[in-house]
Amino acid sequence: QHSINNEIRKRTVASIVEGNPKWLDAHYDPVANLYTFTSCMALADLHGDGDNKLVVADLGTGAYSMKLRVFRGTAPLVENTLIDLPTGVATFFMDTNEPRSPAIAVASGPFVYVYKNLRPYFKFTLPPLEVNQLEMDLWIQAREDKIDYMALKEMLENIRSKGDVPLTVRSLKFLMVEPQEMAAFAAVHKHTPLKRQTVITCLSTLRKSLADEDAVSCLVVGTESSDIFVLDPEAFTILAKMSLPSVPVFVDISGLFDVEFRVVVACRNGNVYTLKRRDSKKPRHCIELSSQPVGLVRVNKNVVVGCMDESLQGYTQKGKKLWTVNLPAAITTMQLMDHKGRGFKAVLVAMVNSEVHIYRDKYLVNIIKTQDVVTSVCFGRYGREDSTLVMTTKGGGLAIKILKRTAVFEEKDATLGPPVAQNIKLNVPKKTKLYVDQTLRERECAVSMHRVFQTDLYRLRLEAARAYMKALDSCLAPVSSSLAEPLKLNATVQGIGPNFKLTLNLQNTSPSRPCVGLFVCFLYDERLYSMTQAFFKLPMLVPGLNYPIETFVECRSDQGISDIIKVFAVREGSSIPILTAHINMPVSEGLPFS
Repeated sequence: QHSINNEIRKRTVASIVEGNPKWLDAHYDPVANLYTFTSCMALADLHGDGDNKLVVADLGTGAYSMKLRVFRGTAPLVENTLIDLPTGVATFFMDTNEPRSPAIAVASGPFVYVYKNLRPYFKFTLPPLEVNQLEMDLWIQAREDKIDYMALKEMLENIRSKGDVPLTVRSLKFLMVEPQEMAAFAAVHKHTPLKRQTVITCLSTLRKSLADEDAVSCLVVGTESSDIFVLDPEAFTILAKMSLPSVPVFVDISGLFDVEFRVVVACRNGNVYTLKRRDSKKPRHCIELSSQPVGLVRVNKNVVVGCMDESLQGYTQKGKKLWTVNLPAAITTMQLMDHKGRGFKAVLVAMVNSEVHIYRDKYLVNIIKTQDVVTSVCFGRYGREDSTLVMTTKGGGLAIKILKRTAVFEEKDATLGPPVAQNIKLNVPKKTKLYVDQTLRERECAVSMHRVFQTDLYRLRLEAARAYMKALDSCLAPVSSSLAEPLKLNATVQGIGPNFKLTLNLQNTSPSRPCVGLFVCFLYDERLYSMTQAFFKLPMLVPGLNYPIETFVECRSDQGISDIIKVFAVREGSSIPILTAHINMPVSEGLPFS
């Protein structure tokens, strides 16, 4: 059965690759000598003439020949030398001047180089970090020749193992040199000020106040010190700073800085964090991945993350896992495919098997075979063609493909499983969803909920028993607790006011013993009520019979208020009542007699 499933999958994949090709091979140069990553590529209209250029930060050999290269069509247009390895490229609008031409930002080491009209314009430097005071004191002693270099090395190693603040680059390099070279290294560097500088790990843009394509945007920089900075597009000052539990490696941003924005960051600790403007000081949501992330793409309101365990995972913005797709090979890079003309959004996933898969949600809709392993991809408008896919390969090649205007992506998967309609979410009413959620909660937490219910029930019974015993002990209950006079009393009020008829029903609940020598009295506020008779002497109460006692109450107030009239049943010669009843009088609806 397993072999049959694999054969079916292979045939389906073959039909996706070979049947109805959707891409035109516009250009392929295997010796373009272009080495870069997806984060170091961008497509932009740099001159405002509608002709988009390809901006690439070339890594060169990794030690030299790092360049910022701009391509027009298939030929290089401009080259600028970079001092350090680039980590990101972004194009953004700094102002609203005409003609509308974006600037280029290149992140390299601790700097952001800004190019305007393809010329160097500004260099932003990350703020320096705090230096360990003990490390600074040691280098001051070394500058004054008060410490031996071997002792300096030992003390720096102790600071590195115990200190909360990391060492500077100078100290780390000093620990790596051979003992015979320590004196020469210290002689060169000990007179320069000690600084601890972080480097940039990722770069992106955030629109400031408008959502237009050519609106002014801010630069967003992620650093090795686990911080994210939002830079002003004109003065290049820090507008906002956000801290993360780990080093950010991939960042995706949506929204407007002046209104509301959301930053989704994949970090080196294997987690994905979400930051918002309101609570930007700490992450709002956290997604714990199964392995380290190798790519992050936001598609509409969902987040798609590629992991090192050869899997593609989809999550909501709040961190709920939606789906997982197992890939045939390891991921090299990922990028968003946004075909705005058709409203089609998908994820481009390049793998080490020289294939680029296109996924819409969890469905594989197209496979592109390449001659070499793809290391970077970029989709968008290139030249005057809207749907262009630009790729660079591991061997330094450059490939350009154009999506056919007649290409249609069918939403079907290459693997066996349920039909697509089964995964379409139903429009469930709120009450039904609440009922289902409550049912699931009761199923998952049945034991704990039952225990809480039993505890509350026992507590309720205990409190009711205590209140009942207190009422019996103080004779405040309408039922007598005395075995000598087991009485029961209830009262009714008739009338709408100002005169009311008050009827008491008294009953002896003893099986055979009559009650004699009892009295009934009323206690009330004489400013509100007056009674024709407030004291009664009861006859002998025969067990089982009901004895009605009637009296009239007059309301003396015209303020529309009412009060309680208390009834006591007492034994002759005793001040402790046998039973007590409280009668809540209604509000009088008529005027009192003068």
